[in-house]
Amino acid sequence: MRATVIHGPHDVRIEEVPDPAIHKPTDAVVRVVSACICGSDLWAYRGVASRVAGQRIGHEFLGVVEETGGEVTGLVPGDFVVAPFVWSDGTCHFCREGLHTSCPEGGFWGEVGSDGGQGEAVRVPFADGTLVKLPGELAGEEKLLPSLLALSDVMSTGHHAAVAARVRPGATVAVVGDGAVGLCGVLAARRLGAGRIIALGRHEQRTAIAREFGATDVVAERGAAAVEAVRELTRGEGAHAVLEAVGTEESMRTAVSVTRDGGAVGYVGVPHGGSAGVDIAQMFARNIAVAGGVAPARAYIPQLLPDVLSGAIEPGLVFDRTVHLDDVPDGYRAMDDRTALKVRIAF
Repeated sequence: MRATVIHGPHDVRIEEVPDPAIHKPTDAVVRVVSACICGSDLWAYRGVASRVAGQRIGHEFLGVVEETGGEVTGLVPGDFVVAPFVWSDGTCHFCREGLHTSCPEGGFWGEVGSDGGQGEAVRVPFADGTLVKLPGELAGEEKLLPSLLALSDVMSTGHHAAVAARVRPGATVAVVGDGAVGLCGVLAARRLGAGRIIALGRHEQRTAIAREFGATDVVAERGAAAVEAVRELTRGEGAHAVLEAVGTEESMRTAVSVTRDGGAVGYVGVPHGGSAGVDIAQMFARNIAVAGGVAPARAYIPQLLPDVLSGAIEPGLVFDRTVHLDDVPDGYRAMDDRTALKVRIAF
């Protein structure tokens, strides 16, 4: 089969790799129907996150089950499924508590020795605990596929930020970051009943999506100017809940600084380029809580799926370009130079 392989910074290729096969009785093999490139994939692409030459890449996909191991009981060949970006056994204490990302048996797609999501097929460990079955008739619903795909990571991650930040009905929310996760954070905040949503971003195409997703205000400034702008919009108080979806020191400083006293920051931006920049003294003095981390998408997908199916939320609008597998390197270049927000891969 063909799959996306990374060999070094700015060197992503489509290569022939061995077909996936059942290794353990809890495995399944899934033929990929749709996948995508994530903003976090760009850190490997840019050389910020290290990868072994020849390693697979990609962690978001929809597909159809082709084969199952002898101990898989909840899935059969032909089932249409979405895969969260982390596999998990579904039975350990962490999984039962809804924190599938801490499963001792879990792992991330594209780890050395595992298949990445940007390929024609994937071996899925612990298929019963990992995959979420979707209505079979949806496999041919092209309009709905982007939003179903978004559940695998960006929508679930935006929701995790909103939950961690304690978004509640009527709350004022600020979202730091206008990438796909930040935009899905806006959508998640609206879904949870936020009364006012301030999106921090400067790219007009992205802030237009933010407004469609429910943002009531847009702040284009950064750093101290952004803090001042948010304070001005909130009568000097700041936001009850702040979603941080970038992962840089500056973005974390901004998030804490625009939080209202007694409020909370939900951080889901993958940390890179140094420390998180959290000012503990400021948090202590102003009673600001910080929570977040890797989103347990497997726990959130069943919660979010009904709203996707009903049309109440349409997170697939974050995809602004679709490519076929052979053109994935072009998709990486487009996201790297910011001519594309998020690229979907059609098979």
